[in-house]
Amino acid sequence: MSKNILLLTGSPRKGGNTDKLADAFTTGAERAGHTVVRYRTADKNIKGCVDCKTCFSKGTACSFADDFNELAPLYQQADVVVFATPLYWFSFPVQLKAAIDKLYAFLIGDRPLKIKECLLLASGGDKEERKFEGLVKSYQLIAEFLGWQDRGVLVVPGLHDKDDVVKTEGLRQAEALGQAIA
Repeated sequence: MSKNILLLTGSPRKGGNTDKLADAFTTGAERAGHTVVRYRTADKNIKGCVDCKTCFSKGTACSFADDFNELAPLYQQADVVVFATPLYWFSFPVQLKAAIDKLYAFLIGDRPLKIKECLLLASGGDKEERKFEGLVKSYQLIAEFLGWQDRGVLVVPGLHDKDDVVKTEGLRQAEALGQAIA
């Protein structure tokens, strides 16, 4: 059965290691017959949630006019969400974090999402995989809280230069994760 996959990328560096992981995942998912919609959070203006609790009260997911209101319908259409992100200070970069924080609108607005599954693709300059533990744990807690089934975590450390990921197994692994979506 074909699934709608929302792929959120968090890297401000276009064409870098995170984007290449996202590309590989997309190739695998599309080969498996799924539809992938990619949303570059770094190119958008999404402010952090201010906990005003007025979600969906003005006809949009967020009462404040920002790009989350174009992302919200993509969340609503998705069966699967994928977070493709570089590691910033042991967590998500702010561009992606704001897009995640505003998922709160669906809870406050009592608008259940049909998303049932999620994945994490992470890249970063640090060579120690343990430095990704904060990011991975945050992702796992998000999945648990929202009742999403974790379909995979791929961490590719030691990537400093723009094309370092091509020297690793990361692209093959990301493509395999995309193909494994059932």
